Amino acid sequence: MFFKKWFGKKEKPTHEDVVAPLTGIVKPLEEVPDPVFSEKMMGDGIAIEPADGEVVSPVNGEVVQVFPTKHAVGLRSEAGVELLIHVGLETVSMNGEGFTAHVAAGDRVKVGQRLLTVDLDLVKQKAKSTITPIIVTNGDVVASLQKTSETKATKGETAIFRIDTNA
Repeated sequence: MFFKKWFGKKEKPTHEDVVAPLTGIVKPLEEVPDPVFSEKMMGDGIAIEPADGEVVSPVNGEVVQVFPTKHAVGLRSEAGVELLIHVGLETVSMNGEGFTAHVAAGDRVKVGQRLLTVDLDLVKQKAKSTITPIIVTNGDVVASLQKTSETKATKGETAIFRIDTNA
């Protein structure tokens, strides 16, 4: 412990407060009309029915992946929690149309920093839904996940979950 402090080695946090990456209505993951998400096949989380098309970082951390179709982004927080933000359902078939990425894999991000912009009207026309799951994809590092009781979220501000890690 002394050497870590002495040499400036930053210790990994043991909890993470995750804020909303979108402004909109908060929904339980079980209400997402896609079994991959509603049955938590990719992990636990929450969903937001977005009110606008700006997606911001819910944590301080690193961009792990921006999907080639720009419909989803993967992040790793400073506490080691990996998150997937999947904008809409069946949006991969849009092949990036209506999506603009503002970050790339390897970028460091701060809470509230813009990740993607999305033409929600186009998504409503061409995809199944605009509902956006926010998934913890590495549940093995999670000791507990407390979800918000809020029904409305403001991007970059409203805490949607608090995660305690196994660190």
